[in-house]
Amino acid sequence: MTSRLATVLPVWGVAAIAALVIGLLVPPEQYLQWLSIAMGVSVLITFCIQLAIVRKEGLVDRVVASVSGAIVILAAATLVLSLVALPAG
Repeated sequence: MTSRLATVLPVWGVAAIAALVIGLLVPPEQYLQWLSIAMGVSVLITFCIQLAIVRKEGLVDRVVASVSGAIVILAAATLVLSLVALPAG
């Protein structure tokens, strides 16, 4: 596994797991608040992983890939959860 994938996939996994947990445990009226928190946690994890790596080369590319993937995952979760929440009120 390349170093880029090794630093990007954990962030995407955290975003996907967070979206799943939010969908299962959070009341529908609080979806957006918790999805925002999940995005913030994804950004913090991205920076922690990048700071733990000594390599400077490709830093911006790795950060952009991590954060962009988390945005896409959480945007898709937002769409799905908003459709699920529609019948609820």
